[in-house]
Amino acid sequence: MPSRTWPLVLSVVVGAFGGALIDALVSQSILPGFVLGGLYGIAFALLATPRAVSPGAGLLWGLGYAFILWLAVPATLVPYCLGQCEMGDLDMVRSHFPELVAYVLCLGMPLGISLGTLGLLRNRKEGGTSFSLSRALWVGGFAGVIAGWIFGAWMLRAGFLPLVAGLVHGGTGVLGFGMHLVISGLIGAGFGLLFQSDVRGYGSSMGWGTAYGILWWFLLPLTILPLSQGESLYWSTEAGNVLFGSFVGHIVFGLLMGLVYAAVDRLWIGFFTESDPINREPEGAGARVLHSLQWGAIASLVGGLVFSLILLAVGYLPKVASLVGSSSVAWGFAVNMIISALIGMSYGLLFRHEAPDFGSGVAWGMVYGLIWWFLGPLTLMPLMLGGSLDWNVEAASELLPSLVGHLMYGALTASFFLMLERHYAEWLLLDPRVAAREARRLRPVGTPAPALWLFVLGLGVLMPILVG
Repeated sequence: MPSRTWPLVLSVVVGAFGGALIDALVSQSILPGFVLGGLYGIAFALLATPRAVSPGAGLLWGLGYAFILWLAVPATLVPYCLGQCEMGDLDMVRSHFPELVAYVLCLGMPLGISLGTLGLLRNRKEGGTSFSLSRALWVGGFAGVIAGWIFGAWMLRAGFLPLVAGLVHGGTGVLGFGMHLVISGLIGAGFGLLFQSDVRGYGSSMGWGTAYGILWWFLLPLTILPLSQGESLYWSTEAGNVLFGSFVGHIVFGLLMGLVYAAVDRLWIGFFTESDPINREPEGAGARVLHSLQWGAIASLVGGLVFSLILLAVGYLPKVASLVGSSSVAWGFAVNMIISALIGMSYGLLFRHEAPDFGSGVAWGMVYGLIWWFLGPLTLMPLMLGGSLDWNVEAASELLPSLVGHLMYGALTASFFLMLERHYAEWLLLDPRVAAREARRLRPVGTPAPALWLFVLGLGVLMPILVG
């Protein structure tokens, strides 16, 4: 059989099994599930085979494909064609939440991982990039444990740890915390196995971790934990409402795991990989850090100004001012601009060399803005003002205008940062060796980053609305 046929055959088989499983679980298909799944598999193979070059890349393309497929077919197109609702009816979209979970777990995940694994085997046969199993397991496991330890503090307050202990028929918080760390380590090891070849920097690793954390929200609290307690699956917006705090927690867990993984992975390479004394850096590490901080701070002035205007329009600046014990709009504006500068500086450190063009820069900036919506007004600000987290649907619904501001702030900051970065790099590119190194550092256009943007931004924005 020609090698080009294998991805198509594999995707048809996996898609047919996934479609049959969806049909058995949610029973909403207008065609037999295995037929519809097989058709979905064919479309995915035709679209994603050249891009699914690793299990992690395949998984991201599969998740993005499953989300857009659900949004286009069962959530909008099929009900509209059947005359059940107008296009974009929110109540109808909510009623098809079970299919969202099913599409992600039964189609996107297996299709992506299987096609990506096939792509990895094909690339290794052709002499592609090397893979270190020990590095993936140890670095990923360590990152998962560190992120899980931080996430466990919320699980203890929310009373989730006894449920985790129920996986081994226990009921104590101590056993639950131990099980939680073990599961976190295993999830982190899986992250290393999937994404080792895709991680190029701190920012992208944080993005991969965010998408991976969302996937595990569908897997663990919505699926595995209820089944382990002998309960039937209840994939509904009501369950999503109850578990929304866990959704935010999984996002925070994922981005922390991705960030720790990137840092430890870089240390691992530094310790166990020989340096290259010939192709030296054109500038020192300190200079690179200072430039990134400077460009991020300058770029954040534009984004922070627009963000402040949005907060002024919705009357949120006095609450920002309460961080320094005031309630005036002027203090709120000053505090927000300072916070914007700090976040912009962190963007410069994390996302340098991640965007090959302005479109990619805007997308990465929006992802980072979304991350800071979960980290800022939903997490850090409530902790600083009241000592508790606002990981609930009511708080998220009230903060939706702030979400729009965070997305706009991220897009503007990233655009201006890329402009400053490119302007400074022009003189470096005069040296051919430096130009070649800078080109290798830039994330290629064909990576799974677009699928990540689609999945993370789509679900990150839509979930508070769906379950609210």
